[in-house]
Amino acid sequence: MILFFYKNHLRKLVVCITISIVRLIIFYMADFENDIQSSFINERVKANLNVLYTANWIYNKMSANLKPYDLTHEQFNVLRILRGKHPDFMNQKDILSRMVAPNSNLTLIIKKLIDKNLVKVNQSEEDKRAYEINLTEAGLLKLKELDEYIKSRQGNFSSLSESEAFHLNALLDKIRE
Repeated sequence: MILFFYKNHLRKLVVCITISIVRLIIFYMADFENDIQSSFINERVKANLNVLYTANWIYNKMSANLKPYDLTHEQFNVLRILRGKHPDFMNQKDILSRMVAPNSNLTLIIKKLIDKNLVKVNQSEEDKRAYEINLTEAGLLKLKELDEYIKSRQGNFSSLSESEAFHLNALLDKIRE
């Protein structure tokens, strides 16, 4: 049941990101060349750079949205991962395997979340070198507050139909194959 919830939650997040990318590509394609003041060898090269440019644009927009909540993308990602397993604890390895940016310094992220009283950490009884991590009530409340905020903002993906989002997801999956 928890795995189904996590996959469904992750699927919704991927759809949201995908919709934003498609919308940006549709609405900003003409402006893209002007923004970076460059021409391209072919459409594949342009598409590659456009996806990177759009991802950075989305990252900056999300940063602005998370700033009032005193969270970074990585911290928000860890909180969402932990919520997917809540009330169960997770270890560092499991969290890293689910992170959008797995090269992040998880130890530092967890320390900052502890300082904000959003997660709690216990030493594992099975392996004294490992730690069990879970959300605090404050962490759950912060996520609930963020859920409401995100729902209240339509964002860039709202203009895409389900079909457009599906096709964008398929294209992005194909790129990663």
